[in-house]
Amino acid sequence: MIELRPFASLGGANHGWLDAKHHFSFANYYDPKRESWGNLRVWNDDTIAAQSGFPPHAHRDMEIITYVREGAITHQDSLGNLGRTEAGDVQVMSAGTGITHAEYNKEDVTTKIFQIWILPTRTGEKPSWGARPFPKGERSGRFVTLASGFANDDDALPIRTDARVLGASLRAGETISYPLGKDRRAYLVPATGAVEIDGTRANARDGVAIRDVETLTVTAIDDSEIVLVDAA
Repeated sequence: MIELRPFASLGGANHGWLDAKHHFSFANYYDPKRESWGNLRVWNDDTIAAQSGFPPHAHRDMEIITYVREGAITHQDSLGNLGRTEAGDVQVMSAGTGITHAEYNKEDVTTKIFQIWILPTRTGEKPSWGARPFPKGERSGRFVTLASGFANDDDALPIRTDARVLGASLRAGETISYPLGKDRRAYLVPATGAVEIDGTRANARDGVAIRDVETLTVTAIDDSEIVLVDAA
């Protein structure tokens, strides 16, 4: 099953400093058909104005992955972590037993991110934070695992859940495959460009919910940058 969720159909709110679009029910947006996708609970498409951001707030029992599309985001938390994550890089916060953090766009330009929340399958552990670069050239024509809860994904940022977050950069006409498995669910969003997934076209920032597919095949219609979550 492949279900297209066009960008225009997403919920959201424009707060001035933040223009947020929600692939799943979040804050004041509620759609009973879009509460989650397996363990994937949130996929927010956030545009954050220069010199603004999210003040300190608390989380627990959630894996929060931030994929920076443009600009940069600066993270600060109650563990003493302070880090700037720029376009092309990824950060992961495992909220664990509880953490307070703030996320600011301290740049003089707009920052655009995907923020992805996945329910943990391991709980009761201390919170943690980490970030690393993932050069887009290394993702050219193939999926690269950005964050993973599987022990053999050594180069990925660790998360405490039975899931992977992957990225790929494709030139127009390129095709790649991913061995999903019919017992898994996937959610794919093109950050840029347009792609076709087993015959379904998805434009930039559309969502595609996928299940009951053994092998997922993606063909780029335009030069494209895609993000994929493989979750239980």
